[in-house]
Amino acid sequence: MKVMVVYAKTDRQYTIKLEVAEGTTVFQAAEQSGLADLFPEIDLKTVPMGVFGVRVKMATTTILHPGDRVELYRSLIADPKENRRTRAENQRLGRS
Repeated sequence: MKVMVVYAKTDRQYTIKLEVAEGTTVFQAAEQSGLADLFPEIDLKTVPMGVFGVRVKMATTTILHPGDRVELYRSLIADPKENRRTRAENQRLGRS
């Protein structure tokens, strides 16, 4: 069955199309993609993963379906809550 594994950097998204066996897990597809070899910051044991934007709790046991898109998530550079709080404070004070 065909699936995709994707990883996004700040400037580019990398997509690997794979042909995998029935019963392949999210983790196995991530391993087979080779993205961890291309990007040393990806540790497949700890990187959060999802399918079509929904984070999976157990990548080692979540079985894929034909056409699924596995996503490897990178760490956030800034806290989104803090960014919103700063923007709201700046608007309140009349700053851009």
